[in-house]
Amino acid sequence: MTGDDRPTMPPVRLPSDAELARDALAAPLLARAVELTRWARAGEPEGAGIPVGAGGELLSEQLKQAAAHLGLADGEDAPALAADAWNFAVDTGLLVIDEDEDEQAAGGDASPSSDEPVGVATPDEEMAGLTGGGAEAGTPTPAEILEVWQNGLETVLADAATPSFEELLGGIENAIGQDGQIDPDAIDLDSVDWNPEEEADFLDSALGNLYLLTATDAAVAAGSMVPLPVLAASMIVPEGMDEPTDEVLEEVSTAMMRLDEQFRMLEPTGLVEYQPVDEALTREAGEAEEALEAEQLGGDLDDEDVSRYGMVRLTPLGLHGVRERMREAGLDVPAVGDLAGSGADVLLAALPVYTEDNARSEIETWFAERAGRPEGGGTAGAARELLAAARGGDDEGPVRRLACQQALSLAGPEAESALREVLDDRQLGGLARVWLAERGAADVPQPDEEMVFWLTVDTIAAQLATAGEPEELQDLVRGLVDQHAGFFEKAWRVDHPATGEVLEAMGRVHPDKQVAKAARKAAFKARSR
Repeated sequence: MTGDDRPTMPPVRLPSDAELARDALAAPLLARAVELTRWARAGEPEGAGIPVGAGGELLSEQLKQAAAHLGLADGEDAPALAADAWNFAVDTGLLVIDEDEDEQAAGGDASPSSDEPVGVATPDEEMAGLTGGGAEAGTPTPAEILEVWQNGLETVLADAATPSFEELLGGIENAIGQDGQIDPDAIDLDSVDWNPEEEADFLDSALGNLYLLTATDAAVAAGSMVPLPVLAASMIVPEGMDEPTDEVLEEVSTAMMRLDEQFRMLEPTGLVEYQPVDEALTREAGEAEEALEAEQLGGDLDDEDVSRYGMVRLTPLGLHGVRERMREAGLDVPAVGDLAGSGADVLLAALPVYTEDNARSEIETWFAERAGRPEGGGTAGAARELLAAARGGDDEGPVRRLACQQALSLAGPEAESALREVLDDRQLGGLARVWLAERGAADVPQPDEEMVFWLTVDTIAAQLATAGEPEELQDLVRGLVDQHAGFFEKAWRVDHPATGEVLEAMGRVHPDKQVAKAARKAAFKARSR
């Protein structure tokens, strides 16, 4: 997919590359991988390297030393944590594995779990600036650090979408030969009900939904965590299903357990912040399904109850990581600030899908870029550009003018001259008067009735296009009808392309049957003009 054919995601706000790089270096997995690479550099003089087994894995003695070097407690998880960090260093290229072909040939019948060395690991000198190679190695750029982190993330995501050894055991028992070796071609994946592509798609779907929530929900964008049942339900429950069936709830429960395992693996990368499912729940039959039903159907579980079922959010680094993966997949993934150098028409077309905070940042960045152009006319020139882009009698015109109002609300007093220039413009005169009145400007002429009615239709048309028919629209419609005697008799004559649609909507939302009937009659007359 290229160009306009690419799906477009809502824009997200990201920290600078320098801030993201600092977050990446602070993520437990990369931090430990860098530390082990430095340990490998310092621990083997003259570049002899650290002896490793098949696939570059640490031998048992070196694994103990690595865990001790990282300061990990002597718990049962210490070897696994050290091994994960070492493998992350190998997967990202911080460490280079040089396997001895003669050693491999001599021990070709050795088990993969054998503790005999088959090669050595040495730090990659191209990464020396990151892993303590000395002053001459130079300092890695934020982009280079993020590339290392992203490469490592891909390997962890692949691991997270792969069944554990215990899950695979049933599928490999028939693949073990008389010599004790595993024949990869004989592994029966069907017996473990595992499809690699489906599992990867499942995890991608979860991350994609988290990305969308972060982009569209102000609370999540500000750091609120998403309950795991809500995330799982967003992936499983069909759209429009008010009351999930028992079968659907069981699917959601299963999805939760899968996500719980995967997010536990992903948290050390810095991709997500995760509060795991309370392990006691997995031993309490039926309780998870009951909680899911209460959560999905609007039950009144308190925060502590909900948190027992897992809570997750993408970190800023995670938002960057998922965005990069989406970009690689061909999606259009804008970030706040991308439109700084774009024309006013592009800005106004994009703003309706922004959250309020993101829109404010995008607009402020856009104005700041215009202020830096000597030939741009400053704030007044930027306001003129916005007003010119807002004109038009097409279907998108009302939404553009609503976005224009939003943008101009952040313009300074220097924009006043541009707003006064359009006071007599039928399409822009109304919003110009509102802007001037809100700032206490003097000598603002009163609009004539035709302009008032045109602005009313334009404003409601924009609300219908962006928000549908919320409850606030009912209050607005009732107020308009109450304030203007014979409102519909005048409104149907308004020369606006959305007049019929607006009057039809007013008939739908007004609670008084007689008024609603008058609105529908006016809509018919408007469309018959």
